[in-house]
Amino acid sequence: MATNISTTILNASIEKVWNALTKPELVKQWQYGSELITDWKTGNEIRFRNEWQGQVFEQWGSILEIVPNQKIKYSLFFPRPELEDKPENYFIMSYILSEENNKVKLQIIQEDNRPGAIQEEPQDDENPILQSLKTLVEN
Repeated sequence: MATNISTTILNASIEKVWNALTKPELVKQWQYGSELITDWKTGNEIRFRNEWQGQVFEQWGSILEIVPNQKIKYSLFFPRPELEDKPENYFIMSYILSEENNKVKLQIIQEDNRPGAIQEEPQDDENPILQSLKTLVEN
């Protein structure tokens, strides 16, 4: 299994970071225009929808754990022609928030057991998605 971790320190309140992670209109601003569809209830569906060059791409899964202002964990399936929609082809995303010196430490952990999963070096602020999130919550 590949476990890929990205970490950043955000100069914002934990509530502001939480909102950026959970409110669809804010997620769209830092997640490449993705439309987030969920009610954030454990066991319920989560879906990301994106349109690119006239094609619609969707990922889906379910909410595994939610602890307000602390943790989000969900499974996600990213369709590919060679991948069947079955549990072993889902990956797990976790967002873990903690407060440190009036700032927020955010860890994003992707646990990927899919065929061909690649183990990456830990990432921090050079990750473009984290840069977008940082810009959103710090301004």
